Amino acid sequence: MAILGLSMANILVVDDERDVVTLMKFILEKDGHSVWEAYNGLEALERLGVEPKNAAAPHPDLVILDVMMPSVDGYTVSKKMSEDPRAKGVPIIVLTAKGQMKDLFGAVPSVAAYVEKPFDPKNLRDTVAAIRRQSPSK
Repeated sequence: MAILGLSMANILVVDDERDVVTLMKFILEKDGHSVWEAYNGLEALERLGVEPKNAAAPHPDLVILDVMMPSVDGYTVSKKMSEDPRAKGVPIIVLTAKGQMKDLFGAVPSVAAYVEKPFDPKNLRDTVAAIRRQSPSK
């Protein structure tokens, strides 16, 4: 079902905490979105076709990205996305428990919003809806 006339989005949720991914998937799918999952930064880059390069990889309309993850953190994922011609325009919601991390992401133009853990489901839904309203592909 569409919210406020918006079409539903393909959303990639990236978090190493499976419970967080499961909860977000439930909330977002309830709103009619299609949710793709990645449980670390390497998996996210692969799903996006950034590393290894894969021009055929489908791109989501939005990425919800945790900051603190093993091996490849959220900042590195967002930086690599911004350097990839196909991925750089995908809006990112940064999911973090550390408010000061906002300064680190200031140089990444595709970061559209920040949601702090533990997140309020209504705030998450409102943030996704606001970004979708601003998105040219809504």
